[in-house]
Amino acid sequence: MAHFSLFAHTKDLEHKIDDLMNKIIDISMVFKKAVRLFLKEKRSNDYRKLSKEIKIIEHDADVLRRDIENSLYEHNLIPAFRGDVLELVESLDKVLNEFDEVAHQFYLENPDIPSVYHEDMKELVSQVCACAENLAMGARAFFRDFSAVRDYSEKVYFYEKQSDKTTAKLKQIIFESDLELAHKLQLRSFLSEVADIADLAEDCVDKLLIYVIKRDI
Repeated sequence: MAHFSLFAHTKDLEHKIDDLMNKIIDISMVFKKAVRLFLKEKRSNDYRKLSKEIKIIEHDADVLRRDIENSLYEHNLIPAFRGDVLELVESLDKVLNEFDEVAHQFYLENPDIPSVYHEDMKELVSQVCACAENLAMGARAFFRDFSAVRDYSEKVYFYEKQSDKTTAKLKQIIFESDLELAHKLQLRSFLSEVADIADLAEDCVDKLLIYVIKRDI
């Protein structure tokens, strides 16, 4: 069971799913770079370019998702697992969408994030990106090596917990500061949106582990 593969004669589908996992890793890496740049330059032209790059990755991932769904239905591929694969792909798509939405929201609102919060903000972004990247690796393992799914899932749970701690710490510091209330509320909103990426990754991993248990029965 450890090296069971869902792909017997479906190499095209395998490549598409691999590409989708790569998109999650790609968008995570660009998002991390974008937020770090935003903290230095705010809504600069360079940030706009990175935000646009995130939008392109998300769009390409949408195309892949539709291709995967169409392949599963039109060619009756891996019918015994089709429902789980469809649900998994849709859950992964929510993570990709959240990256895009948060990056775009930074551009639209152009929040003033005081430098005293920058290091903790970078830490939070690193944690949520680690969640997404380990989710992608775990989802990839689902199609090739069930035993590895749990290892990557544990990493997602770990980084999600760390992101919760970092978010709570930042919110407490912000609300104890002398900032205007409206400013505090805006920063809290952005922190929650960034942390939502980790929450969505955790939700996806919960489902992934259920799929594995179903396969083991």
